[in-house]
Amino acid sequence: MVRKKMRRALALWVVALGVTPGAFADTPNVIKLGLSVPLSGSGANWGKGSEWLCKQAADEIQKAGGVKVSNKVYNYACVAYDNKYNAADGAKVAQTLLNRDGVKYIGGSLGTAPTHALQSLTEREGVVLFTTAWGASIKGPKFPLTFTQMNTPVEIAPPLVRYVKQSNPKIQTVALLNPNDATGQETEKLARKAWEAVGVKVVASDWYDRGTTEFQPVAAKLAGLKPDVVDLCSSPPADGGLVFKELDATGWNGIKVVEVGTGADGLLATGGHAVNKAYLGAAMTFDGPGVTARQRELNQGARAVTGESLNAIQVGFYDAVKALKGAMEKAQSVDPAAVANALPSVTFDSFYGRAAFGEKSVYGSAQQILVPVIVTQIQGDKLVEVARISPDELRQRTGQ
Repeated sequence: MVRKKMRRALALWVVALGVTPGAFADTPNVIKLGLSVPLSGSGANWGKGSEWLCKQAADEIQKAGGVKVSNKVYNYACVAYDNKYNAADGAKVAQTLLNRDGVKYIGGSLGTAPTHALQSLTEREGVVLFTTAWGASIKGPKFPLTFTQMNTPVEIAPPLVRYVKQSNPKIQTVALLNPNDATGQETEKLARKAWEAVGVKVVASDWYDRGTTEFQPVAAKLAGLKPDVVDLCSSPPADGGLVFKELDATGWNGIKVVEVGTGADGLLATGGHAVNKAYLGAAMTFDGPGVTARQRELNQGARAVTGESLNAIQVGFYDAVKALKGAMEKAQSVDPAAVANALPSVTFDSFYGRAAFGEKSVYGSAQQILVPVIVTQIQGDKLVEVARISPDELRQRTGQ
């Protein structure tokens, strides 16, 4: 009798709060999705938007009836911690998620260095890891539980650079600038290869530390080389705007590229008119005729949280949740090994439309999400989509 009264009191308390028992991560049949993301520093907007989109996808799945596996219904709860975009804090987050929270699925990790710290545990402990990290070194048959949830420079750089070259055929030289960390170092190699593949000479490749706010010296150095193009590769939007502003002050007026540029807002906020005509490889627009009502709704919601439009990094966290649902239902299991085995064979409804995992020919196993590469350009104070390039493998499997 006492227990019944306690349960009734708990139920009344839950209703009074306006939530359901399924909202609590420790409720049976709720699967925790751990997130290792920057929630402070220059990458904070990426992390906050990623956490928000993970929760939106989980909420959509719950409202649609949940994940149906072996006569049970499961739902997801997203649990995020701040990795501060570095290896040391990434290792702390990894320990917290796996050892304290006991997660069996990482719904997303952001940053190559934090992901390396996390992956050293997830593969050993049988945990599925989704990541936006760009390094090819984290994929392959040695890492069967790791899946990349967004286009990386391996997928973005070649078609983006080809498009820029075709649109500006007189380009002959390019200077590269990257953050001096694991992400920047891996991206620099891919950017260099992509430009050289279209016959453009790399006249300089420079570096800066994350957290830098004074870019005049490096801008002066780059401008002095008079490159046709400056490619900021993996630089965050706020940093990119500052660099282009300083380049503009020197009188340099070449072609601007941010291969993994994730949006116009941050660039415009710090760079103003100096970022006009910059090409971006990981940004999205939400005002064209092909944009769905739900995409606009999600973008507006994210703006309220971060002050910026959604980008491909954040969308990856939404897509990972949808991919998990598809794989769990195909495997009819919530065991991580069974789900990881099913992921390469399923197609699922992503933010972009039907999507899948593939690229076995590139990485040695099918661990890379297949979604379009969207090339955008800042025109005045607006971001305009100028090309959408779908991978051949995606077209073969989904017809998109």
